[in-house]
Amino acid sequence: MDCILFEDEKRIDFLPFTYTRPVYELRAGLFTFRQRWEHQLGKGVYSLAWDYLGPAFTRLPRAAEAIWINGRVLPEAECLRLLEAARPHTAYLAADGQLLMARFAPALLPVRHDGLLSTALLQQLGLHIEHTSLQPLSLQQATDLFLLNGQLIAFDFELAVRTAKRAPLTDPYTRVYGADNLFIEEGASVRAAIIDAEDGPVFIGQGAQVLEGAIIKRPHAICPHAQLSMGAKLRGDSTIGPYCKAGGEITNSVLMGYSSKAHEGYLGNSILGFWCNLGADTNTSNLKNNYARVKRWSYREEKPVQTGLQFCGLTMGDHSKCGINTMFNTATVVGVFANIFGAGYPPGFIPSFSWGGSQGLSTYRFEKALEVAQRVMQRRKQKLSKQDQQILAAVFERTATFRPWEQHSLQSPPSRVENC
Repeated sequence: MDCILFEDEKRIDFLPFTYTRPVYELRAGLFTFRQRWEHQLGKGVYSLAWDYLGPAFTRLPRAAEAIWINGRVLPEAECLRLLEAARPHTAYLAADGQLLMARFAPALLPVRHDGLLSTALLQQLGLHIEHTSLQPLSLQQATDLFLLNGQLIAFDFELAVRTAKRAPLTDPYTRVYGADNLFIEEGASVRAAIIDAEDGPVFIGQGAQVLEGAIIKRPHAICPHAQLSMGAKLRGDSTIGPYCKAGGEITNSVLMGYSSKAHEGYLGNSILGFWCNLGADTNTSNLKNNYARVKRWSYREEKPVQTGLQFCGLTMGDHSKCGINTMFNTATVVGVFANIFGAGYPPGFIPSFSWGGSQGLSTYRFEKALEVAQRVMQRRKQKLSKQDQQILAAVFERTATFRPWEQHSLQSPPSRVENC
């Protein structure tokens, strides 16, 4: 039966990343959640996306019936068994009440649907709601992308080695500890590195380059065509996404794809979206100097809220960049398409399409932002599609209320939460 990944109202807790893509397209571990489900099912899956993301990401089958799967849930064995046993016209809830999956015809969805599924909506459609004792691993908020990254790397490692082609380590100057936990995919290059996989798996993907003097310790996902700079120091539970460049010191962080932190500087307990760039010697604080629990900007609450975390670094949305020697304070949140520069610490929350830093922010003009994106993407032989531009235009419009210094163009803007 066809399977469809969906989002629920929790998508707001993954902003700014879900401004530009659904939650199931976010990367942590080796894969996105879509790729993870496709690996487990052995086939492609369809998807339903929210509002303005729909034209780019919604793909529904014409089948009379399908299995709908919450796109932020890990495809563990218990979920696969539930999928096999799912009964027609039935929705299944986890032990904590979150919607796990449902079986019903796509044609049942209302014509003017916002792209999110909820238990209340499925009840309105007449589905039987069944409570289960299952509690599979699922993402609840953006910080889970680094908090759960070690577990996701271990889970994905088992999936990846089923089909990936292993290559022998031929470099005589590379030192490996825990060789059974190291998988080097065919086409990867490792030279004069130190790899300590005794405490968890290390996967180095096809076309990836680990350059001289790099040190990798504890679980890591070095995705296809990523590059570790000379002398890079990677300490534990990090993902370097496809075509990313990583250097300096990195701890428990996720670079989703096509992003660069190639130079010296520290990145800890942080998440970079796609097409981000950190200038040379950029440093992020991931621990307050009084060792207190940290507050972080919440898009849901529209203010900083207590995370309960002692370690929390930078969150940076797609296409955002910073100049050399930038210093980010603990738990800084940067939106989409921000350009940050200048001395001192930038604010703890930098709205999407912002320009500036500690001395003040102005609006990053939309046309100029697109010009930069096109140049950056051309360097990697990628194009900014018309759909991408339409999504970014919607983000620019809907995030205007977070930029208090400008007159936004919405005639009667809904609340910021509804805009998200």
